[in-house]
Amino acid sequence: MLKDKHIILGITGGIAAYKSAALVRLLVKAGAEVQVVMTPNAKEFITPVTLSTLSGKPVISEFFTANTGEWHSHVDLGLWADAMIIAPATASTIGKMANGVADNMLVTTYLSAKAPVFVAPAMDLDMMRHPSTVRNLSLLRSYGNHIIEPAEGELASHLIGKGRMEEPENIVKALDSFFETSLSMKGRKVLVTAGPTFEKIDPVRFIGNYSSGKMGYAIADCAAARGADVTVVSGPVAIGPTRPSVKVINVESAREMLDACEKLFPSSDIAVMTAAVADYAPAETFDHKIKRESDGIAGISLVKNPDIAATLGSLKRDGQLLVGFALETDNELDNAADKLHRKHLDMIVLNSLRVPGAGFRTDTNQVSICYPDGSRKDYPLKPKTEVAADILDAIEDLR
Repeated sequence: MLKDKHIILGITGGIAAYKSAALVRLLVKAGAEVQVVMTPNAKEFITPVTLSTLSGKPVISEFFTANTGEWHSHVDLGLWADAMIIAPATASTIGKMANGVADNMLVTTYLSAKAPVFVAPAMDLDMMRHPSTVRNLSLLRSYGNHIIEPAEGELASHLIGKGRMEEPENIVKALDSFFETSLSMKGRKVLVTAGPTFEKIDPVRFIGNYSSGKMGYAIADCAAARGADVTVVSGPVAIGPTRPSVKVINVESAREMLDACEKLFPSSDIAVMTAAVADYAPAETFDHKIKRESDGIAGISLVKNPDIAATLGSLKRDGQLLVGFALETDNELDNAADKLHRKHLDMIVLNSLRVPGAGFRTDTNQVSICYPDGSRKDYPLKPKTEVAADILDAIEDLR
C-alpha cells in the first residue's frame, strides 16, 4: 500500500537517528517517495549525505539553502505529503510539536502538514514517563496524530525500560496498515452519539452525568479518517472533532438526541451509541430558579427518558449495524448481555468504572466487545483513539 506514496520522514537529534537510514531504505523499497527533513541536531548523529543517497532526494534541514538562498517551502511540503513520520521523535521535538513552537524546518513542516502524522518517540525511560512528556504525547493524540509506542529494552543510558524507538520494520508495517484501512469505510454513513444529556430542572440546574464525549468523538474522527461520512449527535461537551469533515448536531436533552437520531438513522449504515444518556428527567421543569428558602419543594418527581438505542434497534433494517455501549459498576457481563439482546444490537462495547483509567473524563479506556452469540473479545487499557480503532475494526469485521 506504500507504492507511489509521498512520505515526509522527520529526523530529530537522538541516538536512534541511526535507525533512520534503515527506515528510509525500507520505505523506498516499498515503493514510496521519501523526503527527509532533519533538525540541525539530527545531523550530529547521522549525515545528510547518507540519507540523501538512500532517498534519492536532497535532505532539507534549513529554511534556506546556504549558497543560493533558495527557500524550502514547508507549505508545499505539507501539501505534497500523503503521510509524515517523525522518527526518532525526541522529547524536545514532541514538546515543540504539541505547543506549536515552530523554530525549525521540521516543526514548521509538521504544522503545515495536511496528511496524517505518525510520531515514534525515542528517549530515556525517565524522560518518557515524565509528566510533561506524557502530557505532550496526549496533546498530539488529541490533535489526531498517531503515536507509535516505543519498545522496552536496553537504552543508550544502559538502563532497561520503555523508550527505544520502534524498529523500522514495525514502523513501516504501521504505515502500511494505515493506508490499507484508510479508506475502508468510504461511502458509508456513520451516526455517532457522544457526551452526556442534561435534563433541565430549572434555568440553573439539571440532571446529568460526567461524560466528556472523548470516546464518541474519537470514534467519529477514526471513522472519518477511514473515509466515512460521519455525523455526531452530541450532548453538551467541551470538545469537538479533529476531522473537519465530521458534522456535529448539538443537543441538550435525551428527547432532543432521540429526535435527531430518528431523522438520521434511516439513511445511516452504521450507528454507534456512545452517549451517556440520562435515564431519567424531571417530570416538571421550572421556568424560574427554585429558591431553597421560599419555594418549599419537598422533592423532584422523575420520569423515564426514552431508550434511544432500543428505539433505533426497533427501526433497524437489514444491512444496518447498531452498536451500543454499556458502562457498568457491577454484574458487568450480565448487564451488557441483557442490553445487547433487549435493544437488538449487533454488538455492545462494555467498560467498567471499577477499572482505573477507564470510563468518564479519561483519555484511556479498557473495553470488552460482546456479540449476540455469546462470544467476547477483551482489550487492554489503551488511549481512546486506539480503542476507537479497535471498535471500528470489529464493526468492519461484521460487514
